[in-house]
Amino acid sequence: MDTPVTPAVAHTDTASRRDFLKTAAVGTALFSTLGHHGVWAAGSDAPEKKDVKIGFIPLTDCASVVMASVLGIDQKYGVKIIPTKEASWPGVRDKLVNGELDLAHVLYGLVYGVHLGTAGPKKDMAVLMNLNQNGQAITLSKKLADKGAVDGASLAKLMATDKREYTFAQTFPTGTHAMWLYYWLAAHGINPMKDAKVITVPPPQMVANMRVGNMDGFCVGEPWNHRAIMDGIGITGTTTQDIWPEHPEKVLGTTSEWVQKYPNTARAVTAAILEAGKWIDAGLQNKLKMAETIADRAYVNTSVDAINQRILGRYQNGLGKTWDDPNHMKFFNDGAANFPYLSDGMWFLTQHKRWGLMKDHPDYLGVAKSINRIDIYKQAASAAKVSLPKSEMRSHKLVDGVVWDGKDPAKYADSFKVKV
Repeated sequence: MDTPVTPAVAHTDTASRRDFLKTAAVGTALFSTLGHHGVWAAGSDAPEKKDVKIGFIPLTDCASVVMASVLGIDQKYGVKIIPTKEASWPGVRDKLVNGELDLAHVLYGLVYGVHLGTAGPKKDMAVLMNLNQNGQAITLSKKLADKGAVDGASLAKLMATDKREYTFAQTFPTGTHAMWLYYWLAAHGINPMKDAKVITVPPPQMVANMRVGNMDGFCVGEPWNHRAIMDGIGITGTTTQDIWPEHPEKVLGTTSEWVQKYPNTARAVTAAILEAGKWIDAGLQNKLKMAETIADRAYVNTSVDAINQRILGRYQNGLGKTWDDPNHMKFFNDGAANFPYLSDGMWFLTQHKRWGLMKDHPDYLGVAKSINRIDIYKQAASAAKVSLPKSEMRSHKLVDGVVWDGKDPAKYADSFKVKV
């Protein structure tokens, strides 16, 4: 298991040290423009806990957690964020549940799965905010592409004629990547539970496993899809924003017990990360500085060019096609990327029911209301001067043309032709 690494000790060579000092200078400049200092630094609103350990997996979408720390935004709110690098999502789950981590950059569906006991030991959980939207992908092996499988339709055609066992990987059984993968396959008539073998692989190990032939495709966050293209072993079959435009992705998760014990700290950390997401989305230079920072071995541990193209919406599929995607990964999007919509949490429950992870329909809305701490989010948004949506529910049309609006989740979950 990885040893937690803090930003202060992550840079040893001269060039890295110089880049880090530049980043710190940016942070100082930003800090001076943020207005009043020491929000909730004293009195009854002061954070109950100053040093906050936040686990993360080496993925591009850990960026707002990392930048809140590196830029010193956390100090404005009276806390010190200590990002700790973790090896796998089960590891993140275990450390959240046993209290080794205060919070985590974590899969939306993992939090819901733990809360309901479908993703390990049952424990009441909390989602404080969304960290990002969009920006994941499904990668197909170059060997499949050479046989003509370059998207959902051509993959289904190949699988119908070539009857061997196909293996696809996701990152956690109740997580976002599993649900994107299953939804996409099913939209093309492939039942992931009957027509293929599905395995679980930690995100940083996806490319290595595809290289040695352990899977035909995988769904994971960036930069590992683009890394597969750079290494010549995979192609992008689809992006997740093409499955669900502006979909929720990682969240800031913790236990319900932790929020009850440290409500002011929860609010302060949420506000700091909100502000960091706003900084990332503010312009080209900020995005590039973010990419330089998180590429370091203390964080994602890859080359900057594996990160920076797709965060700017510059996509290539590995077969010569390039495009600019307006629905690229966003960390703020005027707060729309961060609000913990009840309907988003409910959607994951409908898919868990669809794929047999739950036998019975849960109280969809009740579960979402208990997990998604909209009260904490609203307080943090007020402090960070972030606008709020008009409704705690939202509506979207997914890749198969079916609209999800949260109004009748049980009917929606039962409506799919392809299911367990």
